[in-house]
Amino acid sequence: MKDISKIDYYAFDKPEISFSLFHPRPELRNSRPSPSSENILIKVEEGIAIGARFYFAGRDAPTILFFHGNGEIVADYEDIASLYEKIGVNFFPVDYRGYGRSNGSPTITSMIRDSHIIFDYAKNWLMERRYYNALVVMGRSLGSACALELSRAYKEQIAGLVIESGFAYTRPLMRLLGIDMDAMGIREEEGFRNIDKIRAFDKPTLIIHARNDHIISFTEGQALYDECPAKEKHLLFIPDANHNDIFLRGIREYMKAIKDFIGKIS
Repeated sequence: MKDISKIDYYAFDKPEISFSLFHPRPELRNSRPSPSSENILIKVEEGIAIGARFYFAGRDAPTILFFHGNGEIVADYEDIASLYEKIGVNFFPVDYRGYGRSNGSPTITSMIRDSHIIFDYAKNWLMERRYYNALVVMGRSLGSACALELSRAYKEQIAGLVIESGFAYTRPLMRLLGIDMDAMGIREEEGFRNIDKIRAFDKPTLIIHARNDHIISFTEGQALYDECPAKEKHLLFIPDANHNDIFLRGIREYMKAIKDFIGKIS
């Protein structure tokens, strides 16, 4: 695992930013995972563990390590996970601090640092259980920051990258949240730098975005696609869809794109 002690987003770890960016909520006690899944707790530091859930499709199947959006939790993906199983993909969604079954409080620095620990844990967990097929990293919305961080740090260990509703630049996201980076003396270069990270990933990449996304403009997805140097890359725009109904409105195109993408790399 990379040295994560130097990962520093402290300029963004102010209470007013964390309060606007993160929306943690617990998993309901009566939430029952499917029989073909396993709940996991990943220790990220002393006294702090991140909840995750592994949905089994098969030991010979590829695996998607998935980082969700800021208002979601792993349990929200219970129904969607069955669609990944149907296309022969192990689905491995993970939470953030304070979300689902996780404890602690989320900050941007802890989220990005934790993603490295989660990746290392997931890779070893899969190997110990003889899941040897391709490992793909995927991020939706805020989760795109984690996925792109890992794609840059562990390119040789990742077979492919999927970004759904992801952002290229930090400033528009902060502006949407009512955060004035200029007034706070924060430069774009101090942010997530997603656009720079995707420039370092030249392996198979799939970008999915809603054409009418009112939270993260489709131009952000286009920018990520344009700057990705991969020879094998694909951009899917879901028409008539928005940020929060992209899966509902584009379920067929969405899952077909995932299936086709996985089929080329596994």
